[in-house]
Amino acid sequence: MGNTASSSARNVAAEQKPMVYRPSSHPLPLKRPLYSSRIPAGFPSPADDHVERSLDLHEHLLPHPDASFFLRVSGDSMLDYGIHDGDLLIVDRAIDAREGHIVIAAVDGELTVKKLGKHAGQPALLPGNSAYPPLLLDPEQELVIWGVVRHVIHSLGQ
Repeated sequence: MGNTASSSARNVAAEQKPMVYRPSSHPLPLKRPLYSSRIPAGFPSPADDHVERSLDLHEHLLPHPDASFFLRVSGDSMLDYGIHDGDLLIVDRAIDAREGHIVIAAVDGELTVKKLGKHAGQPALLPGNSAYPPLLLDPEQELVIWGVVRHVIHSLGQ
């Protein structure tokens, strides 16, 4: 009977692990037309239907497919960086993380998505929402950078 509590704790821990998806290392091309003109976000301009070339989304989004993976975001701590609850992140392990990158980090075994930077001169993981404090990194903590977030995919809810 004593095992019930420990197995229950393991089940809860397993449920809280993020869903990690790995892309195929050799995805089929996914090419679509790429129009040469840009779409103004201000005043409308005459339509331009000139197709410059095709764009392969796999090449564009996954330059290192063997080192890339996907994660789904939970929470609102990164809203100011355009990352919303439920968004899909494309993460690249082939990029060396440096200050200013948004990273997937494990701090003492707990995963988070934050901006790598400094707070008051101390290394920190920075949220993109003022409702959350920076996570100051203590040299005694275990920090593992899983990868750098390259792209964010979210629906406009239409």
